[in-house]
Amino acid sequence: MSRLSTAGVARGAIFIGALLAFPFAFAQHWVLNMAFFVLMYAGLAQAWNLMGGYSGYVSLGHVAFFGLGAYAEAILAKHIGIGASGLLPFMLLPVVGIGAALLGVPVAWLSVRTRHMTFAIVTLTLLFVVQQLAFNLRGLTHGSQGTSMPSPSFSLYERPFYLALLAIFALATFVSWHVRRDRLGLMLFAIRDDEDKARGVGVRTTEAKVVTFAVSVGMTAMIGGVWAYYIGYVYPQYAVDPLIMIGSLLPVFLGGAGTVWGPALGAFILVPAQQWLAYRYGASELYLIAYSAVFLAIILLLPRGILPSIRDAAARRRDRRTGSPVTAEVQPEEVLT
Repeated sequence: MSRLSTAGVARGAIFIGALLAFPFAFAQHWVLNMAFFVLMYAGLAQAWNLMGGYSGYVSLGHVAFFGLGAYAEAILAKHIGIGASGLLPFMLLPVVGIGAALLGVPVAWLSVRTRHMTFAIVTLTLLFVVQQLAFNLRGLTHGSQGTSMPSPSFSLYERPFYLALLAIFALATFVSWHVRRDRLGLMLFAIRDDEDKARGVGVRTTEAKVVTFAVSVGMTAMIGGVWAYYIGYVYPQYAVDPLIMIGSLLPVFLGGAGTVWGPALGAFILVPAQQWLAYRYGASELYLIAYSAVFLAIILLLPRGILPSIRDAAARRRDRRTGSPVTAEVQPEEVLT
């Protein structure tokens, strides 16, 4: 491991450690509630970035697996129970994630055979198919009436929910970091740059996309499971909500698609901003306009995202001092982003 890579790992460990200490330092209910949703969208963004950021294949259907994870968690908890401690649903999360990943394999095998725009449309269709199934499979999901989760013995504002999301976020970040330095990451970047050339030099593009999609939706489903336990009730229109999909995409493009920390940075900016604007202007719905305006302004000023733009600015300053040409593209082996 290079010195730069070691420094990146150390910074990541410090950041995760700070997040681990956060709920013990700030115990106010509103703070923990906001922190829960920050981590939720940071984890969703990290998981989505594996597919959308690294390979360039924009999935608009990840929220379908978020909803499947929520329903799976609710149904399992209802039949198995939550245990005396109330922690059993958290222990079921790996089962939910693995199940979603296995389901994602055939879905990906069919959908990734299409190209970028068609892939986005196919995955968007999946979103509405799963939502309609949730409405109509009343014997399993109770339809529009929704299905409830057993209440835990601890408060919603206790630390287990936050810590469960932190664990998934840390896992998603580690997977993103590892894939970026693995052969799979090189394959995904080659697909993003020119899939035909990648296939021509022997890259097994279909297999790379299928594996990445399965891992990505598996982690997405686990986050959906934590959300279901936290909310306590799962409705089709909320569990498979296009707004959750949008909330997963925006942080990626704000922070920097195809980077390790960009999606998390985007979520840590956007979610508190959305909460503050909703508190300030929520009664008149003006917060949606203000939120959209702020996001559009940042995207127009920093079209590649915050981290790549910062990196490019630093590279230009360095190259002006040394007189060497500026390299604008983020390389797969870089570790700072």
